Amino acid sequence: MTNIIKISPSILTADFGRLGEAVAELEKCGADMIHLDVLDGQFAPTMTFGPPMVKALKNYTSLPLDVHIMVNTPERIAGAFIEAGADALTFHAEAAIHAHRVVQQIRAAGIKAGVALNPGTPPEAIAYLLPDIDIVLVMTVNPGYGGQKLIPQTLTKVSVVRSWLDEINPGAEVSVDGGINERTAPLAIEAGASILVAGSSVLDASDKAVMIEQLRQPQR
Repeated sequence: MTNIIKISPSILTADFGRLGEAVAELEKCGADMIHLDVLDGQFAPTMTFGPPMVKALKNYTSLPLDVHIMVNTPERIAGAFIEAGADALTFHAEAAIHAHRVVQQIRAAGIKAGVALNPGTPPEAIAYLLPDIDIVLVMTVNPGYGGQKLIPQTLTKVSVVRSWLDEINPGAEVSVDGGINERTAPLAIEAGASILVAGSSVLDASDKAVMIEQLRQPQR
């Protein structure tokens, strides 16, 4: 397990009319990557943006774009996000018809492949994928909206996934998404997460750089 904690601010609650400025600011404030939530209005209840926005944001930051597609049948559109410039592409196990094929497609493109689990999905659902993936994203809230509170029970899943990866794929990382702030970050890290996706706690902070550092090195 890696001890390096990465902060991946989510721009889901940012001003969509100024996303370029938002990601540029987050880079200056010390973010390690930028988390882009893609929602189709079906798998998750809201809608955001598609591949053209991912491509456009490449012009505003040199940070890796951590693209999280919360869409039905991700195999239909994974290629478009790869072409748009995603540096990591994470899809939901619940939404994929042929999940392993999607993993192969992503990795064949030379970028990181991730698989996400909703709070109600057991880790056993992705056990067969663990040897071949780079990131497991454990949703610590139900997907769709920013500003939700972390569901404490999901941290047990983080620990289970981390322990399994330590046995068969120790280089893979566990990411957590939802309700991450200066109070919950230590709990997620203790459970085994090394990528913290944080939205409103960073975007709404009076000093984003200070908040990012607090999340990276939280004090219990």
